[in-house]
Amino acid sequence: MSVWFVTGASRGLGAEIVRAALARGHQVVATARDAEVVLRTFPNKADSLLAASVDVTDQRQVQAAVEAAVERFGRIDVLVNNAGRGLLSAVEEASDQAARAVFDVNVFGVLNVQRAVLPTMRAQRSGHVLNMSSVGGFTTAPGWGLYAATKFALEGMSEALRAELEPLGIHVTIVEPGGFRTDFLDGSSLHVEPPMIADYVSTAGVTRDIVAANNHLQRGNPVRLAAAIIDLTETEKPPLRLQLGADSVARIEAKIEQVGRELHEWRVVAVATDHDDVPAT
Repeated sequence: MSVWFVTGASRGLGAEIVRAALARGHQVVATARDAEVVLRTFPNKADSLLAASVDVTDQRQVQAAVEAAVERFGRIDVLVNNAGRGLLSAVEEASDQAARAVFDVNVFGVLNVQRAVLPTMRAQRSGHVLNMSSVGGFTTAPGWGLYAATKFALEGMSEALRAELEPLGIHVTIVEPGGFRTDFLDGSSLHVEPPMIADYVSTAGVTRDIVAANNHLQRGNPVRLAAAIIDLTETEKPPLRLQLGADSVARIEAKIEQVGRELHEWRVVAVATDHDDVPAT
């Protein structure tokens, strides 16, 4: 039995991860902006579930939830940083307010939660941090630039975090889902900036149309994702990155191929910028 701490647990992927963890016999601290929604979603789980109202951008609320978790269950074994929000807009079209709002939740909110949870894991010399990124944290597309920027930031931080925590017995995994059939594309999770610049109609504008047409038709099964997440934490040597969904795999393979091709084509230019007294690589 492990103790899980899951943010953004009232719906979508977060709720499915909580459901799967409870079904496997784990104890779960499920946080959301409104704990009552969590309790209605998971009735009759009083012995194994602690619901907490948490806005991840509020450090005091996060700290209080972590303290309540340790008081109730004695430890935290798995942290799932799942709370997040989306932003659909051409990069130039995004207002400062919209850009800062998505960074506040997707980046600074994760930092808030990690700062609160990691002292417990370090004291235990054990734990597993799962940072829910996206295929958009590795490769992006018109209209998703600012959202992807938050996930790129999350992935860079997570890579360093893994190296820092590995000697202490704590794993870090970046999870990169593709499109899963949740309410992520609804207005409750995704903020869509109004189109303002005609020059982006054929790029970011097309993405807006695709998103509207594919809402709740995504290929990914959230129940299967949740099962994969639970399985991951039971692996002796979990990966740094885990792609979930065939679409994620295909897009990341294409990005790796593109980067490799350009690296080869421009290698001579790249290495020619070194000092002459430096050995060639």
